Amino acid sequence: MGGASVGVMRITIIGGHGKVALLLAPLLVAAGHDVRSVVRNPDHVTDVEATGATGVVSSVEEADVAALATLLDGTDAVVWTAGAGGGSPERTKAVDRDAAIRSMDAAEATGIGRYVMISFSGAFPDVRVGADNPFRTYQDAKIAADEHLRGTGLDWTILAPGTLTDEPGGREVNPTARFRDGDEAPRELVAQVAAGVLGDPRASRRTLVFGAGNVPLDAWLDDASS
Repeated sequence: MGGASVGVMRITIIGGHGKVALLLAPLLVAAGHDVRSVVRNPDHVTDVEATGATGVVSSVEEADVAALATLLDGTDAVVWTAGAGGGSPERTKAVDRDAAIRSMDAAEATGIGRYVMISFSGAFPDVRVGADNPFRTYQDAKIAADEHLRGTGLDWTILAPGTLTDEPGGREVNPTARFRDGDEAPRELVAQVAAGVLGDPRASRRTLVFGAGNVPLDAWLDDASS
């Protein structure tokens, strides 16, 4: 049985020019939501506004909690899709960990209820790679951000797909996926899942690891909440 969903929301996507964000925004707009997409580069505003979202220029890497609270004022839900994109270890920590955590604190300070984090299937301490692996910095940053989110009073959902592809999304998942085991997911599917869970209480305060599969999203959320 499907879960009850909330009505129209004002949604802020942080990291609005990312590939998942550019796929997510039009889904949310088509559902009637008021969508704002935050980008660092003013040159990207045209791209995000082509999705139907309103482009907002802000560097979340540099903004403190107070500035982020101002940015998020009036928002009903936040979707974090930002990331350093394989940059230096210092920038990975600054964006994927520190800026993400500040955005959570700002959301709490502003009274925002809903927060959806696009994380990944390897953001768990028990699957950490070796300390000498360059991937470890990103992994540790995401683990720290996710753990902070779980400790907040926000109505959070953490989405944890694995390797992302540009294949079409089919709105069906592999709910038994784990890190490097059935977790490969099209970016379009990640966008579809994010749009699906945003207003669905069955996803509240849950970490959902998934890849592409053959289980419809609605059935998956039923099982996750049972």
